[in-house]
Amino acid sequence: MRKLLGIIVGLLLLTACQETLEQRCAREAKEYSQKNCPAPVAKDVVIDSMSFDVATHTLTYAYTVSGVIDDTTFINKNNPREQLLRSLKNATAMKPYRDAGYRFRYVYFSTKNKGTKLYEATFLEKDYQ
Repeated sequence: MRKLLGIIVGLLLLTACQETLEQRCAREAKEYSQKNCPAPVAKDVVIDSMSFDVATHTLTYAYTVSGVIDDTTFINKNNPREQLLRSLKNATAMKPYRDAGYRFRYVYFSTKNKGTKLYEATFLEKDYQ
């Protein structure tokens, strides 16, 4: 009987250490932002933060752009939604989150007009499946 009780307690302890996919996503987003942001990702593009909203299952990437691309006309002319969707579909690191049906939101802000949102796109499961 003691042996069985010991096994049950051991199993409970092991399962208590497991984090859900939501918890993992929130933790990884927070850690990434704290350790890496702001960071350049391309010429004139800086990632400012990454966050996860548990209630809506939305992973949000916030960027600031500068230079030539710091212009809504330039951004919209280059079909950003299609490019972002292609990148999302090809990102192997995002597979667990895509498989879980999470939303992905990308927000681009202006450097010259601080706080001005230049572009925003949100992708639902139906968009990337």
